[in-house]
Amino acid sequence: MAIVGAGVTGCACALRLAEAGKRVRLFEAREIAGGASGRNGGFALRGGAPAYDVARRELGAEQARGLWAMTERYVDRLEQLAGDAFRRTGSLRLAADSAEGAELETEYEALREDGFAVEWRRELPEPLAERFDGAIFHPPDGSLQPARWVRRLASLAADAGAELREHERVESLDELKADQVVIATDGYTHGLVPELDSAIRPARGQVLVTEPLERLIFPCPHYARHGYDYWQQTPAGRLVVGGFRDKALDHEYTAEEATTPLVQGYLEEFVADLLGQRPRIEHRWAGIFGSTTDRLPLAGRLPGNDRAGPRPATPGMATCSASRAASSWRARFSARPRPSSTSSTRRDYSAARTRPGPAPTRPAGRAKSGCPRGPRSARTNRCWGSAAYRRPNRPAHGLSR
Repeated sequence: MAIVGAGVTGCACALRLAEAGKRVRLFEAREIAGGASGRNGGFALRGGAPAYDVARRELGAEQARGLWAMTERYVDRLEQLAGDAFRRTGSLRLAADSAEGAELETEYEALREDGFAVEWRRELPEPLAERFDGAIFHPPDGSLQPARWVRRLASLAADAGAELREHERVESLDELKADQVVIATDGYTHGLVPELDSAIRPARGQVLVTEPLERLIFPCPHYARHGYDYWQQTPAGRLVVGGFRDKALDHEYTAEEATTPLVQGYLEEFVADLLGQRPRIEHRWAGIFGSTTDRLPLAGRLPGNDRAGPRPATPGMATCSASRAASSWRARFSARPRPSSTSSTRRDYSAARTRPGPAPTRPAGRAKSGCPRGPRSARTNRCWGSAAYRRPNRPAHGLSR
């Protein structure tokens, strides 16, 4: 089997399929976790893209309850696999105004009615108290160091026998000598499969990271304005802040991985208002994720193609839906007879292991931070607090300081 894309979904599929005894080769145009899986805000949340009460209305009560319960199980599974890349902190969804507060109360009641752990927070601590109209706390959620988490998955997949091929771009599915192909490219699908180009719209998310703050202010992931603003504080004290893409939606529906003065300016002003000061900005980055019109994950076989199927994840669901997708693909393909090593249509990959090599806790050649070493990596800027990923601060010119 061939898998295109070595983000969280591709690495999870590689692990599950290799564990099932399949010969797996995973292709990545850049490095492991080089796309949105390593460039996000590090939230590990149960549930789906819509609020729970909305999901009950749109999907039906039984289906919504089953979906939320399933994602809770996969947060538990993530905790088992991720090691120190995951912290069980819970998450706090905040109401930016009274209208959003009413929506949160409705969701809170629906979750409580169906037996899910949830807490209503009317009284908020500073600096949240004067800025938000209440919140709901989700105890099962957690915080991730996303690049470290995905690379840990890649290491486990390699240990299980998968072959990982970094810096090998797949230009056409015809190149792949495999009976089955999983497309796990999320928002980076453009040009590979025309059917996916019309179904998936690439969208850009922008993030900045501050210098370490003097004290811990935000003990868990926070998000507000229906997820358009999100932030959390790392164990090292840095504040990771993302969002405000709604301030320029037409421009943020793009596959260009570049920060912009406008959105970065909004992020800086948000940090200054939240903290009452302007900490130094140490990192900035952008990542591309895939969006669908109905906000649901896109999974299944390509129409008219029995060989390939997509599994890009939709925003807000990537981390926890990846394991479910991997299990689905494993079940689907485990029933198929395994080709003999003499098959003329595919090569025997069972003994091959390339980057990253087997290691008990992380891929070989990786720094403890979860970021790759070497000058190639130093030109990028993704991992929180890693010296290998630091570059001079670039101020946002969209708003005055």
